[in-house]
Amino acid sequence: MVNWLKRVLGSEWEIAPAGGLTGDAYLATKGNQRLFLKRNSSPFLAVLSAEGIVPKLIWTKRMENGDVITAQEWLEGRELKPVEMQHLRVADLLRKIHQSSELLHMLMRLGKKPITSDESYAIIKERLQRTNLHHTHGQVVIALQYLEKLLPITRKRKLVVCHGDLNHNNLLLTEEGHLYLIDWDSALIADPVVDYGMILNWYIPQENWNEWLRQYGIATDYHLFGRMHWYLLLDSLHYLCWHKERDEDAKFVDRLNELDVLNKQIGKLM
Repeated sequence: MVNWLKRVLGSEWEIAPAGGLTGDAYLATKGNQRLFLKRNSSPFLAVLSAEGIVPKLIWTKRMENGDVITAQEWLEGRELKPVEMQHLRVADLLRKIHQSSELLHMLMRLGKKPITSDESYAIIKERLQRTNLHHTHGQVVIALQYLEKLLPITRKRKLVVCHGDLNHNNLLLTEEGHLYLIDWDSALIADPVVDYGMILNWYIPQENWNEWLRQYGIATDYHLFGRMHWYLLLDSLHYLCWHKERDEDAKFVDRLNELDVLNKQIGKLM
C-alpha cells in the first residue's frame, strides 16, 4: 500500500500510518504539503466535502486491485472534548446534516435504504435469540418489553441521513475554528433522534436538554424522549450482543449495567 502511494504521489512524499482501527488511513507529507489518505472511503465522501461537513476532498484514485484511495486536505486541529459537545454549534452542524436533501439523495443513490423502527426491532429480537440473550438476563427482558411498548411512537417519522456514531472523537475543531464531523462509515437513513439522542444521553446534563434541542430546532415532549430512549435501548442491546459474540465478559457486564440504567430512565417516563 505504501509503495503504491509513493508511486502515485512521487518518491519525494513521506507516507506514514494515520492511526485508526482499520489501518487504512495514512498521512502523506512533502514539505509544507500534507494529505490525509484513506482506502475505500465511501463515494458519499464527495458530497460531504461539497457540503463542508468533512475536510475538502482533493482527489480520488483507483488502485490496480480495485481499491479506491481518497485524499483530503490535512487540517491542524483537535477532537472536541466531551464537555464541548454541549456547545450549540454542534446542534447547528447536526441540524444542517439532518436537513440536507443533497446528502439524503446521494446516500439513497448509493443503495442505502431507510431503516424503520419495525425493521430495527425485528433485527434485534433475532440477534438476541441467536446469542441466547433474549430470556437469560432480566435487564434484556425488561428492555424488550419497553421496546415493544414504545414501538408505536417511533413509527411514521421523517427519516434523514444520520451519522450513527456521534461521539466527541468524531468531531474535529480546526485551528481556524471550523467544525467538521468525520468518520462516516456508520452512516444510515433513520430517525434523527438516533444522532442527537446519543449526544443528549452521553454529554449533556438533563437540565440543559431543552436549550440544546431548541438550538437544534425542535421542542421537547414525551414522544421525543420516548423515541430517544427507544433507540438508546436498541443501541445498547446491539453492543451487548457484540460483546457476547466475542466472549468479552467484562465489557458485557458493563453493557448490562448500562442497560439497567436505561431501563430505569424509561421507567420514569412511563
